[in-house]
Amino acid sequence: MTGNRTVTSKDFEEALKIGRPPDVKKLFPNSKALIVSGKFIDRAMLTKGKAIAMAANGRNNFVIRGALQAAQRANAAIIIEIARSEGGANPYCAVNYWNISRQVDALCNELGVTIPVAIHADHYGIKKEQDINGAKIEIPTLFEAGMTSIAIDASHLPDDKNLLANLELNPFVPEWAGLETEVGEIKGKEGLSTKEEALFLIQGLNAHDIFPDWIALNNGTTHGIEASGQGIQVDLTTEIHQALAKYQISGAQHGTSGNDSDRLREIAANTRTTKANVATALQMISWGLEVNDYGNAILDNSGNFIKLKDQGATDEMWAEMVAYAQSHELKGGNYKKLNLPFENKLLGQSETIRTRMVKRVEAFVYNMLVNVFNAQDSAPLAIEAILETGTYDPGPKAARIEDPAEWTPEKIIQRAATIESEKGPEGDFDD
Repeated sequence: MTGNRTVTSKDFEEALKIGRPPDVKKLFPNSKALIVSGKFIDRAMLTKGKAIAMAANGRNNFVIRGALQAAQRANAAIIIEIARSEGGANPYCAVNYWNISRQVDALCNELGVTIPVAIHADHYGIKKEQDINGAKIEIPTLFEAGMTSIAIDASHLPDDKNLLANLELNPFVPEWAGLETEVGEIKGKEGLSTKEEALFLIQGLNAHDIFPDWIALNNGTTHGIEASGQGIQVDLTTEIHQALAKYQISGAQHGTSGNDSDRLREIAANTRTTKANVATALQMISWGLEVNDYGNAILDNSGNFIKLKDQGATDEMWAEMVAYAQSHELKGGNYKKLNLPFENKLLGQSETIRTRMVKRVEAFVYNMLVNVFNAQDSAPLAIEAILETGTYDPGPKAARIEDPAEWTPEKIIQRAATIESEKGPEGDFDD
């Protein structure tokens, strides 16, 4: 089987039988949705080479539907995700950690989607050490609700506490699940990640037999609307990925919405990135706002979003959303907080309007998958990996090469004290 071949129905049925993790099978016993570990999505991109899976932040139902339709059309494996700030216990989206898998499963069955899909709990943020005990209770519930991948994000903490938090929480993540870790909080050109910090985190995890599939860096990008023009620093990303090469870890690129297509193609071609998060762009596109070719919302001379006629939501609905935003003093990227109060209102529009919202997302995602991320025809590669391993768990890509005796808690704290890094300004940099 190769990437340009259509998967046979027999192959699909076999992958469905063996490739779905236990929690997914228990939750959806009669499903025809091929919901798989994030590990298989990463492997498919590595097999294809210079390919990146889109991780679409499903802030609303229209985004999830449009992204799945685009991936099916492109024959591309895809990740659907939601971050803790978006859909955790204090969300600003109606889609959340505990219902996103149910929405994906239902849509895959409704639409006849046959490409492999991973469902990722993005940015499970640990902002302070006191968050860890609650996380030990909450993280298992995410997998019980159908997640197949998670990002443990303690990047807000100092380097030693970031590593120690990852070590402490790892037993609560199933071994079969996709795993992402993060160094350097995503905050644009401030507080850029360093090679030294990244090596410290990955070496310390390796010494304890923890082998993440992805590492996310602060490589110059931001969440939300990118206005600085700085964007992703490809050279920095390449340098760090090369330093980590022997640990067999892929890159996760955050904050893609503000970066042009050429820069994203460069990331695919020159780094070990196999996952790229797209959030703000898809939300804005579904609503019918004017965006540039890479999804960054365009503002008029007064700094307001531009609503396109006969695109996305109705003009009346958009006027109501703007009025709500103004009354709650929401501007720019904080329009994301319209998702929760308006999800049901948007779903209550006519079928014609709902369809055009979805189709706009589908068109954008399809173009990104095929013409930017080089992900087209990656679905058969993920299915091939499932059939070759004969299980829902392909195991780790790496093996332990670090000495555990050199990475005790005491030595981790000592090592971290020698790392020079600039964390950047304080503030709210959540997705």
